Amino acid sequence: MQLFDVYPLFGLEPVSGKGSYVYDKNGQAYLDFYGGHAVISIGHSHPHFVKRLQEQAAKLVFYSNSVQNPLQQALAQKLGALSGCEEYQLFLCNSGAEANENALKLASFHNGRTKVITFKGAFHGRTSAAVNITDNPKIVAPINRNYEAEFHEWNDLESVRTSLAKGDVAAVIIEGIQGIGGIHVPEPAFLEEVANLCRSQDTVLILDEIQSGYGRSGSFFAYQYTNVVPDLITVAKGMGNGFPIGGVLIHPRFEAKYGLLGTTFGGNHLACAAGLAVLEVLESEQLIPHAKQLGEQLMVELRDFSAVKEVRGHGLMIGMSMDFPIKPLRKQLLFEQHVFTGSSADPHTLRLLPPLNITEQEAEQFLSGLKTGLQQYHQTAKI
Repeated sequence: MQLFDVYPLFGLEPVSGKGSYVYDKNGQAYLDFYGGHAVISIGHSHPHFVKRLQEQAAKLVFYSNSVQNPLQQALAQKLGALSGCEEYQLFLCNSGAEANENALKLASFHNGRTKVITFKGAFHGRTSAAVNITDNPKIVAPINRNYEAEFHEWNDLESVRTSLAKGDVAAVIIEGIQGIGGIHVPEPAFLEEVANLCRSQDTVLILDEIQSGYGRSGSFFAYQYTNVVPDLITVAKGMGNGFPIGGVLIHPRFEAKYGLLGTTFGGNHLACAAGLAVLEVLESEQLIPHAKQLGEQLMVELRDFSAVKEVRGHGLMIGMSMDFPIKPLRKQLLFEQHVFTGSSADPHTLRLLPPLNITEQEAEQFLSGLKTGLQQYHQTAKI
């Protein structure tokens, strides 16, 4: 049997990782400034993370959600305390797409509506309901177009206001910082007024913090740079540092009922151990303020590069808008400077999503590699 060939692959094979580096089968080290789509939050093979998983795997990997699992409650309490969202309830699942799928379901249960407002450049997942509000028609099958989705311009308050005034919108879903779209931060006044409008129309506000959450922005959640109180917050990616886990933080005004949501693997014992390990490291190593401080420093230095038109983001979620398509530069950085970086839907934007525990020395290594990479790119472009 062959694999179903849907991924364009780079010609390298990582076999191990430690901290901010991955190593290929030849022993070559690569500085990871992408974290596998913002998944690696506390570094590769963090000793506390590995120990937690090993100890739990030796006890019990899985049993269904028909039995008591104290690890789930421990995870919920730790997440609430560290994020400042103690009043919320937690539903655990396996991925960001599932988190958004369940959030959309809760919104529709709540007000009986089906229309959803989303934004141009959005990416919310590939499952049935979530992909319908993802701004990429190539991955939306006809069967996925099963409710009305409106794509509004980023930060266009009047457009959203007009649509919400009709009183037929189930939910507004917005990323705390738009990731795949190219690292775009919503204006605080825009997000705050959208929240007010949602509340006045009994429309559910969903904050997709799947990529921007878990300290990546320098705050636990990116929306916390504003005064917004979301109805639902979706999380995944950095939540498990590579172990599949996702969740929905649910405002207390939503009432839980048996059978309302469900999952086989979500919240299993090993996933909860991974989730707890991440939170413990974030707290003990003070990685969230570290991400904020180092990210601000890094963005200042990136703005000094003449080829960089704009630097956007918060913390260690950074987008660099270049004056040329970045695809050749990414390859040059990977194969010549041995640095992983990320692309976006905008062909001119390079995404930086390193582990939150990168050091100043590793940031300087990236900057040095970028400088060399840009020089070589421009030399090649002139030939």
